Order: sequence, then C-alpha cells, then structure tokens
Amino acid sequence: MTTEQKVTRKLRAIMSADVKGYSILMADDEVATVRTLRAYRNIMSACIERHGGRVVDAVGDNVLAEFDSAVDAVQCAVEVQKKLKVKNQDLPEDKRLEFRIGVNIGDLIQDGDSIFGDGVNIAARIEGLADAGGVCVSRNAYDHIKGKLRLGYQYLGEHPVKNISEPVTVYRVLMEEEDAGKLIGEEKKTPKAKWAGMAAAAITILLLVIVWQFIHQKPAEIKKELPSPVGPEKSSIAVLPFDNMSSDPDHEYFGDGISEDLITDLSKIPDLLVISRLSSFTYKGKSLKSQQIGEELGVRYLLEGSVRKANGNVRINAQLIDAATGHHLWAERYDGNTGDIFALQDKITRKIAASLALKLTEEEQVQLTRKDTDNIEAYEAYLKGSNLANSLRNDPDKFVQALKWFEKAVELAPDYGQAYASLAETYLFGSQFGVPKILGISSRIAAMRGINYLRRTG
Repeated sequence: MTTEQKVTRKLRAIMSADVKGYSILMADDEVATVRTLRAYRNIMSACIERHGGRVVDAVGDNVLAEFDSAVDAVQCAVEVQKKLKVKNQDLPEDKRLEFRIGVNIGDLIQDGDSIFGDGVNIAARIEGLADAGGVCVSRNAYDHIKGKLRLGYQYLGEHPVKNISEPVTVYRVLMEEEDAGKLIGEEKKTPKAKWAGMAAAAITILLLVIVWQFIHQKPAEIKKELPSPVGPEKSSIAVLPFDNMSSDPDHEYFGDGISEDLITDLSKIPDLLVISRLSSFTYKGKSLKSQQIGEELGVRYLLEGSVRKANGNVRINAQLIDAATGHHLWAERYDGNTGDIFALQDKITRKIAASLALKLTEEEQVQLTRKDTDNIEAYEAYLKGSNLANSLRNDPDKFVQALKWFEKAVELAPDYGQAYASLAETYLFGSQFGVPKILGISSRIAAMRGINYLRRTG
C-alpha cells in the first residue's frame, strides 16, 4: 500500500442550506417536520440537478451541493427559495420550513463523493448570515454573478469565519423584480477618505464605549461584566435569540426584543453571570449543539425559545438547557396578549431563578420586575427601532428608520429612558455612516443631537 495518496483539488461553487429553527420545529411535531423536510429536499434536488449541480450531502436539515458555475448556483438558490415560499403558504405558520442558503466559490478537496476545505466552511458560515427564505453570497461569488442575473444585492460587510485568517465579505441577494440591478450599502472610498473615515470611526467608537457604559450599566453592573472565572459558586447563562415563528417575517423584531429584555432582567440577579447580547446574538439563526455554544461562551446554561405574535396575541415557548449535557431542565409555553408581555417576561425570569435555586431578596425581586416603561405601544416602537439599528450597522437608511421609531417611542412615553439612550446612540453612530446627508444636517449637528438625547436618559 502506498503511503501517499493523490489529493484531488478543484474550484467549485458551493451551496449550503439549512432550516431556521429546525430543532424547535422537531420538538413541536417531529413527524410533520420530517415529512415536510423530505418533500422540500426533493424540490431542492430537482432544482440542483436542473442547474447542473450535484447534491453532495444531506444530513439532518442541511443540504450541501456543488456547481461548476456561481451563476448556476445562485440561480438555483433563488429558484429554490421562490418555490418553497409558495409551498409554505399552504402550511400552518408553525409547520413551515424556511431554509437559509449561502453560496461561495472556493478551492475544494474531493474524497470520493465528499468535498472538504475552507470553501465549504465559508459557504456554511454565509448561510448562517442569511435570513429565513433568503440567500447570501461571498465576495468571490458576487464578483462572478454581478451584472449577469436580474437580481439586486445588499452589502453586509465583513464577517469573521472560524479557522479562516481573514474575514469574509458577504452580500444579501435581493430577489424581487424591482430590486434588479441595485447594489445597496457599499461605499467606494478614496484612500484619503478611507483613512479619515477610520480615524473618525475610531473616535466615535471610543466615545460610544463610554456612552454605552453610562447608559446601560450602573457601576456594579460594569464590574460584573469584567472577565472572571466562572466557578461552581456562580451560575452562568446565555440567552439565545428567540426564533420568530409568526407568519410575518417583520415580527422578527419582537422575538429579538424579548431576548434582549430577558438578558437585561437576568443581569439584575446578583448570583447569576449573564452573557452580553453582543456575544449571544452571534448565534442567531444557527443550528449548533448546546455543548458547542456552552463551551464557546463559557456558560453552564442556555435559554432558547420562540415567539409567535398574531392578532394581538403572543405565545412564547422557552427552554432552559444544561449546556454541558444538552438536557432540558424545563420547557414552558406562555400565552397572552401583547399587553401581557411584561408579565410573561417576569414569569420566565422568575422560573429561571427558581430552577437555578437562586434566592432573591425582596429588594432584588422588586428590581427584577421594574420596567423602563409600561406603555406597550412605546415598547413596540422601541423594539422596532432596536431591530433596525442592530441589523446593519453601516446602512444609513436603516439608521434613519430606527430614529423615527425611537422618536415615536419617546413621544408616546416621554420618560422612556432606554428609548432616549437608543436615540443618542443611533445619532452618534449614524453621524459616521451617512445619516446627516439623508437628514440634511451636518455630522456635528447629528452628534450634538445624540449628546442632547444622552442627557435626557435620566
């Protein structure tokens, strides 16, 4: 037997797809989910074959395929999403399977029918950045397809990929007819402007670190966020982004808002270490084992769940998981109307505290249920603004839309400190990303507005 085996390498377009919220769908109705998944895979396989591709692997809810051409791969991805969108309309909203798809071009190693290499890893990472029912592509794929398809694209910036030395540039594919030919979000800068922008951004980020700590954290909370070993005397938890199970994808903001509020509420418990939103939300839309997430974040427990909002009613499914074993400590369903949302959040927080045997003083219990506002309409406006402000940090149009929602929130609730804080933050960030131009003001005025709102946070 020879000690050396020939390695076959090739340059291919890779399409990676998986189902958003697959584990929750399986837990809710395993038989129906498997039946729908099988039918949808048949549709995808037919599309892949029709566009000259090959299904490489299909494990769990994942589908991996390779193509000779990026154009073929993206055409296939778009066709798949359009066909599955039609199929989903025939299903109840809690039974729908929505795939996310990522496309990359990369150098691969072929071993029999299997493929390996960074090109596959990057495609999977890009898939995780796609919306449910959406398609994202790498810069390599974008360079091959731009101008060749009746599609539009939105620049999503650079994203780190595990075990890859350089970040990957990602674009969202805009599939609607009216978006054909558009490129949203990417700015071409001269070297001089680029360095000036970087310097201004550095100053703004430094200011915002101070602003963020002042707005969002009391001195004790700042101390709590400092890195420290998590021993047996202190429980640790990460609240993962709650999946939007509503039929309307625009309700995504509501689930994200509930996750953020639970992070804030749990952070008030002295004997509980809570991972920040910035870290927890990197797992948004990903299907990873709890053991992996727990190890990467260094936590003992995970809280995950889903939110369904329709006709003024809301249903929250929540599960507390032991990250080390993957076992559910408890799973609960909470039903109510949107006016009950604060009470439902309090129930979840108290349930977690009880499950982890955390004893709260009377003062801590009062602090735990204290909200920044009791105005539900203002709260929803704030959540919509936060969703826009957090979704794409360098999109000036989204910044401006976020400002309108925050302004509505403070109009409805003039003492809403968190909404004022978000107004301040958005004006300060937005002053560096084109917001002043859209609003017809100078960057200095935008920054001053941010500082003025900061003073009103109380």
